[in-house]
Amino acid sequence: MIRPALIAIAVLLSGWAAARAETVDVAIVLAVDASSSVSHGEFGLQMDGIAQALRDGEVARAIAGGPSGRVAFTLVQWSGPGQVRQALDWRAVDSPEGIETLARDVELTPRYFSAGGTAIGQALLYAASQFENLPWPAGRRVIDISGDGRNTDAPAVQGAREDVIAGGIVINGLPILSQEPGIERYYREEVIGGYGAFVEVAADYDAFAAAMRRKLLREIRTDPLISRRPPARVDRPGGLDYFVAAGESRHSGRMR
Repeated sequence: MIRPALIAIAVLLSGWAAARAETVDVAIVLAVDASSSVSHGEFGLQMDGIAQALRDGEVARAIAGGPSGRVAFTLVQWSGPGQVRQALDWRAVDSPEGIETLARDVELTPRYFSAGGTAIGQALLYAASQFENLPWPAGRRVIDISGDGRNTDAPAVQGAREDVIAGGIVINGLPILSQEPGIERYYREEVIGGYGAFVEVAADYDAFAAAMRRKLLREIRTDPLISRRPPARVDRPGGLDYFVAAGESRHSGRMR
C-alpha cells in the first residue's frame, strides 16, 4: 500500500512541476508611443530605456523570485488610426540569458511608425487583444503604456479602458512630461485602470529608463513602495547574485 501512495505523490508532484514550468507570473504588453510627436532620438531612448530596465539586476531578481520565476513580455508600437502592431512576439524569460536576449532584441527593433496622431484607445484595445495569443497561463495580465500626449483619435480612451479592464486586464501608465502640460493627471484620470493600476512618471525622455525600471519592479512584485525608494545601481543579469532572492485613490481599483 505504501508504494502506490508514493507513486501517486510522485505523479502529483511531477504534474505540479510541469504546470509551474508552463505558467508565467505576469504577462506584460509594453505599448510604446511611436506617434509623430516622438522624434527618432526620443523613440531610441524609449527602446534603450526598456532594454536597460530589463537588464537591471533588481528586475532580474524580481523575475526569479516569483512563484514560477517566469515573466512574459511582448512589445507593441502604436501611433494614429490603423497604426499599431506587435513589434516583438511573446517571450517568457526565466534566466539571465533570456533577459539579455530580450533586451538586445528590443534595442534592435525598428521603428514601424513615425507619423500619425495619438490613438491611445486603439492602442489599449490592440494591446489587450495580444493576450489572446499568449502561449502560457498568466497569474496577471498587464498593459504597460507609455506616451507623451493625450488621445487625439477614435476610439475614445474611456470606453476602450472600460472594455479592457472588464476582461481582468490591468492598465498601467508611463507618461513622459516633456511635451504636453497635465499629461500625468490625464493618464491618472483617463488612461489607467484595473485592480492596483498606477502611473509611473518620466520627467523627460532621458528619465525614461529609470521610470521603466521602477514600473517593471512594481508590476512584477506588485510592490507600490518601489517608487518611494532611491534608485539602485543598474546591473546586468548573469552575476552571482542573480538568484539570491528569488497617494492611492479608488477608481476601478486603481492605485495612483
